[in-house]
Amino acid sequence: MKLALQTIASGVFGLALFAVTLFWPAGTFHYWQAWVFIAVFMATTMVPSIYLAVRDPAALQRRLHGGPTAETRIVQKIIIWAVTGSAFAAFVLSALDHRFGWSSVPTAVVILGNVLVAVGLILAQAVVFQNSFAGASIQVEDDQPLVSTGLYGLVRHPMYFGAVLMMFGTPLALGSYWALLVSIVSIPIFGARIADEKMLRAELDGYDEYMQKVPYRLLPYVW
Repeated sequence: MKLALQTIASGVFGLALFAVTLFWPAGTFHYWQAWVFIAVFMATTMVPSIYLAVRDPAALQRRLHGGPTAETRIVQKIIIWAVTGSAFAAFVLSALDHRFGWSSVPTAVVILGNVLVAVGLILAQAVVFQNSFAGASIQVEDDQPLVSTGLYGLVRHPMYFGAVLMMFGTPLALGSYWALLVSIVSIPIFGARIADEKMLRAELDGYDEYMQKVPYRLLPYVW
């Protein structure tokens, strides 16, 4: 019951956050791109969350336990604050773009953006189904196994691949080209988080061998 309430509260908080960061700076509720984005986001996050609440509550708990305060190292706390700030900046800039008409984004591009958001979120959720220890913070539990198959057989951090897709899809889904600049600026921040594998190498048995087997962190044959 407690986990179910946490899941519902997380969803309600997400809706309230979207309302503040999108409709307030947009100055109107007549922002159809925002409504579609919110619907896509909620559908691709809440449905898997409900499934996990029934089938794997521990995995859902790990997903809900995130943010800067959940990180154990100061460098990761700083990175997560930066990631959170860039997400807010992308939302607000997109909403201001809508308000003042800085961009003219065709409907087809908006749809493409929503597809990227949906695919990114679905990939992130699929990672949790393959590895129930994949949480929202970097930590290694005592009984955590090393997963090296499925999406983890392609890249070492498939969840972040999904996050990057969503990061670039969001401004397009919200009808803003200017907010893509925030996504571009955020690349080094994501890179710093992904490249930090010190804890995994030290505490997760077999991780060094896994790095040899799967040499790419985020994108096959690139990095």
